[in-house]
Amino acid sequence: MDMATAFSNLNWLAVGAAAIAAFVVGGIWYGPIFGKAWMIEFGFSEEQLAGRNQVKIFGGTLLLNLVMAWNLTMFLGPKADMAFGASAGFFTGFGFVATLIGVFYLFEGKSKRLFLINAGFAIVSFTVMGLVIGSMN
Repeated sequence: MDMATAFSNLNWLAVGAAAIAAFVVGGIWYGPIFGKAWMIEFGFSEEQLAGRNQVKIFGGTLLLNLVMAWNLTMFLGPKADMAFGASAGFFTGFGFVATLIGVFYLFEGKSKRLFLINAGFAIVSFTVMGLVIGSMN
């Protein structure tokens, strides 16, 4: 199958739903679950975070989630089911994203705690995206 056919045959509803699901997971992960710990690790205050351009941050996050969901959908293919989607999402988050974050953190001297927060989010986020995509194929 050529790229144009693959692109046009995508389940765009699944891509959008997966992106939104990852966005919600991020809100929960960096909100009530690990928000305070993440702020401490980066040295952010609530005032600093409130003073940033929220439209740019959240709009950009949603756009980047769409790109990630689209990419994962392309890799999963049209016949992925929930189990394959979730496991492929997990291994994408764990094997690619979390390990790359780990490399960055080793060179940047970031804390193990911050690594676990951000890498954990990548794993959970991609697992959820894969689950959503697989459930909608």
